[in-house]
Amino acid sequence: MIRIEDLKKSFGKNCVLNGLDLEIEKGGVFVILGPNGSGKTTLIKSILGMVNPDSGQISINNRSVLRQWAYRSDIDYLPQIANFPANLSVAELIRLVEDLRHKPTRSKELIHLFGLQEYLGSKLHTLSGGTRQKVNLVLTFMFNSELVILDEPTSGLDPVALLRLKELIRKERANGKTIIITTHIMSFVEEVAERIVFLLDGTSHYEGSLQGIYELTGQSNLEEAIAQILQQQYAQDNLV
Repeated sequence: MIRIEDLKKSFGKNCVLNGLDLEIEKGGVFVILGPNGSGKTTLIKSILGMVNPDSGQISINNRSVLRQWAYRSDIDYLPQIANFPANLSVAELIRLVEDLRHKPTRSKELIHLFGLQEYLGSKLHTLSGGTRQKVNLVLTFMFNSELVILDEPTSGLDPVALLRLKELIRKERANGKTIIITTHIMSFVEEVAERIVFLLDGTSHYEGSLQGIYELTGQSNLEEAIAQILQQQYAQDNLV
C-alpha cells in the first residue's frame, strides 16, 4: 500500500531521514518504533504531506503523493498533540470536522464507545488530557478511511479507554484497514502489532514480525529486544 524509497530529509545540519526504504502492505497493524530523534515523526509527516523530503519517493497505492494533497482525504490521522479550539464544545468540534470533510461518519458509535456522552456540551478547554484524547480518537476513526495513522494513541488514556482502543484497532484490522502506529509503550505494541519497523538515526534497523525480532535478538519480550539492538548499535558507533 505504501512504498518509501531512499527517503532523505535534513533540517539544517541534522539528518533526520537517511535514505530510508520501507514498504507497508495493505491491511494489518504496522508499528514504527525508535528513540526520540530517530525519524518517526518526520516519516509520518512526510507520508501525510506535512513535510517535504529532500529526495526520495513516497507512493500510496502505486501513486506518488509527493507535493500532492487530494489523497489526504482518504487518511485518518491522530496527532500526538491535538490543538483544539478552546471555546468550542465537544459536540461543536465534532460537527465542525464532519462539515469540513463531507463524508459519512460514525461519530455516535464512537462517542458511546469512549463514554463521551456526558461531555458533549463541555468546552474543550475544561476537559482533562485523557478526555481530550478520547475526543481525538473519535475524530480520527469516525470517517472510516482505509488508512489510519496514530501517533502515540495511548497518551493519557485510562485502563477502560485503553481497552476500548485496542478493541477498536482489532476490529478495524479485521475489516481490512491499514493502521500505522507510533508509540513508546512496548506492551501495547506486543498486543496489537503484526509488523514493526525500528528506526535509528533515520534508517531502518529492523523490519518484520514480533517473532522475528525475538529470534534475531534471542530475547523474549520487545523491550529487551529493542534494548539489545540499541546497545549493539551504540557499541558499533563507538568502535568507528
